Amino acid sequence: MKFKVDENLPEEVTQLLRDAGWDALSVVDQKMGGEDDPTLARVCEAEDRILVTFDRGFTDIRTYPPTIGPGMIVLRLKRQDKPAVLTVAARVIQTLMHRDLKNELWIVHDNRIRIRSV
Repeated sequence: MKFKVDENLPEEVTQLLRDAGWDALSVVDQKMGGEDDPTLARVCEAEDRILVTFDRGFTDIRTYPPTIGPGMIVLRLKRQDKPAVLTVAARVIQTLMHRDLKNELWIVHDNRIRIRSV
């Protein structure tokens, strides 16, 4: 799996994904900071990268259906400070070790993951 970590997440999330053995780039790595959502979605689809983001706009499956592109992970956490985000990211990575999210939208809450597919 390949990932693109949005600029609204700590850079350490990118490194956690790399440490788990996956190809991970950040929006910052690619100098895409400030790009609009449709552009970011198109780039992720073209690169076959799973987007990891806080941006709730990507949960709209009418605009960003899970069947288009490699999938998305949207974090919806009560706390968005770095330690809380990294703790949840580590749990998500453990789940990813056992399940491929191809063509799925994962909405990640503090203690659960909702999976949407079409």
